[in-house]
Amino acid sequence: MALNTSAEAPVPVGEISRLIGGWIDRLGAVWVEGQITQLSRRPGAGVVFLTLRDPSYDISIGVTCFRQVFDAVADVVGEGARVVVHAKPEWYAPRGQLSLRAAEIRPVGVGELLARLEMLKKALTAEGLFAAERKKPLPFLPQLIGLVCGRASAAERDVLENARHRWPAVRFEVRNVPVQGVHAVPQVVQAVKELDAIEEVDVIIVARGGGSVEDLLPFSDEQLVRAVAECRTPVVSAIGHEPDNPLLDFVADLRASTPTDAAKKVVPDVGEELERVRMLRDRGRRCVDALVAREERGLANALARPAMEDPHRMVDERADHVASLVDRSRRTLGHLLDRADSELTHTHARVVALSPAATLKRGYAVLQKGDDHVVRDGAEVEPGEALRARVAEGEFTVRVDG
Repeated sequence: MALNTSAEAPVPVGEISRLIGGWIDRLGAVWVEGQITQLSRRPGAGVVFLTLRDPSYDISIGVTCFRQVFDAVADVVGEGARVVVHAKPEWYAPRGQLSLRAAEIRPVGVGELLARLEMLKKALTAEGLFAAERKKPLPFLPQLIGLVCGRASAAERDVLENARHRWPAVRFEVRNVPVQGVHAVPQVVQAVKELDAIEEVDVIIVARGGGSVEDLLPFSDEQLVRAVAECRTPVVSAIGHEPDNPLLDFVADLRASTPTDAAKKVVPDVGEELERVRMLRDRGRRCVDALVAREERGLANALARPAMEDPHRMVDERADHVASLVDRSRRTLGHLLDRADSELTHTHARVVALSPAATLKRGYAVLQKGDDHVVRDGAEVEPGEALRARVAEGEFTVRVDG
């Protein structure tokens, strides 16, 4: 229930602490899962103190229990162990401190952890975080590689040495973080996000050597899986492990079996590339040589043809035929012209024989009236009418008499 307070009517600290303790008491006992980060077992003390931390977040809470409660699991539980605690929240009013009073502690077994991981894997698969279409291709030759690994670890040495041996000019942006334990997840997530924010980083490698299932749990954490899924930069998982796969392998854009394998898959080998270039150059030279040789043979075959060896031969062979055709054409044209001339002469003779001029030459005359009308009938003229008479060699005027 909310308190009615004001600057004029404040509530004392003791009263607030008492109220908080009352609210917490009403919570009752709860089951809590976490990882033990600090363990204090003083000889002769009846109470054991430990700190329980959330592996995915930087949150922890103190836990107390009687010695007999902890002794029941002391052989299998220590710092770094994952446990489930049945405890009741307690509020220590003098210090205003919250803690848990444990009545039972159960270690989380490997089988149970794997079952939980399988459930988480199915849930993330259903969301599509592991889908193949989400995978981003790696660049052929990355200029700057982001590396997340343990400090001075064998994984860091393997990646750096193998990558630089394959391509000496490659550069690295390294983030050294814990790769197991309670601080691993938040620091690995932060390192991945930092490298993803750097524009020059072309690919990110998350590397770690082998380890037990418990050691590799940070790389199956849901927070890390989602952080990798949101990266714009391709991520390579290089967790050396067999046979189990942390969930990081499924969400990463490429899985490498070991850190050394990651270096080989991310960075091309300069010697192999030079050899490939040499082979391609030789192949190109052979192709060009074969093409030139084929064209030379084709040109030689073309030049060996009779028409190319003696280009005028075809003309010479056809010259007599052309001359014969010319002579034939001339004779044919001459015959046609002679026939036309004969026909023209005959036609001209017939025209001359039938023309009025020929008739006039035989002594005939043509009489025409003043309007050039030819007189054909004597009834057409009058006595004393003047007519024009045309003869073969000119004309003259006559007058009708009677």
